[in-house]
Amino acid sequence: MFGATQSTNRMHDFEVASPPDDTVSALEFSPSTMQKNFLIAGSWDNSVRCWEVEQNGATVPKSMKSMGGPVLDVCWSDDGSKVFVASCDKQVKLWDLASDQVIQVAAHDGPVKTCHMVKGPAYTCLMTGSWDKTLKFWDTRSPNPMMAINLPERCYCADVDYPMAVVGTANRGLIIYSLQNSPTEYKRQESPLKYQHRTISIFKDKKKEPTGYALGSIEGRVAIQYVSPANPKDNFTFKCHRSTGTTGYQDIYAVNDIAFHPLHGTLVTVGSDGTFSFWDKDARTKLKSSEAMDQSITKCGFNANGQIFAYAVGYDWSKGHEYFNPTKKPQIFLRSCYDELKPRII
Repeated sequence: MFGATQSTNRMHDFEVASPPDDTVSALEFSPSTMQKNFLIAGSWDNSVRCWEVEQNGATVPKSMKSMGGPVLDVCWSDDGSKVFVASCDKQVKLWDLASDQVIQVAAHDGPVKTCHMVKGPAYTCLMTGSWDKTLKFWDTRSPNPMMAINLPERCYCADVDYPMAVVGTANRGLIIYSLQNSPTEYKRQESPLKYQHRTISIFKDKKKEPTGYALGSIEGRVAIQYVSPANPKDNFTFKCHRSTGTTGYQDIYAVNDIAFHPLHGTLVTVGSDGTFSFWDKDARTKLKSSEAMDQSITKCGFNANGQIFAYAVGYDWSKGHEYFNPTKKPQIFLRSCYDELKPRII
């Protein structure tokens, strides 16, 4: 019995100490403005936690806060002194890490699915997207939003890389915003994917300007979309997070998260099949696939200098309640990834 249990650390990575008690719904490393690496995780157990990540891969739990409902997203302030936490309690809270105080800075009429910092030369604000079908922009010192934009449907995923924002909604809506001067709708795009959007991530061109996005759906597929493609063939989709079932049919899993490497521009996808895969979108090739974990991978992210890849393993209810096993606990792993994500030499 003892010692016979197979390790859940299938890739022999560094396991984060004291993970949340329920599935991880948000995972973000501290910005490049900070000397040290800190990791924030939000969870369905209503908690948001902070760890310091040491050079040797060890993690030191620093603090934890509880929200009024499950946490759906987190983001850092640009100086790394504060963390914003979006929750099912219809609020966004600001967690000041130095004072360890929490205050409310934004509100919606439904659960808040996304929160992102917008930092431009003219203004800094917080962008929040909700299931109440609105996108709001906040000067966090004021109780009322600077701007509220009605969305055609509930906000399911979003990303910001100034001067661009992109929002994916229910009914497969896609809206791109220009954030220069003030947020304005730039264009709506027909979704290249036929199934529900799950995650979206902006990518940059060689000049480090945001130029397009990767969109993941629940049907094991990712679309690479340029905002203004030089050639329509630059846009493409690829299948991922699928496995050949026993009967010859394919088992198709959701793409739960997508992240771009901050230096190489390559990307990672994680899925309900319990794997992560590294990809080079320019060479249109897969760089690496992981072993399958014993639960889904729900979120992932890179630290600011691209040395560390973090991924969270936990149940996402993609197979229903009958596959929920309360003895399987959520885990977060850290992997040294810089070399594995180097682009394929074309």
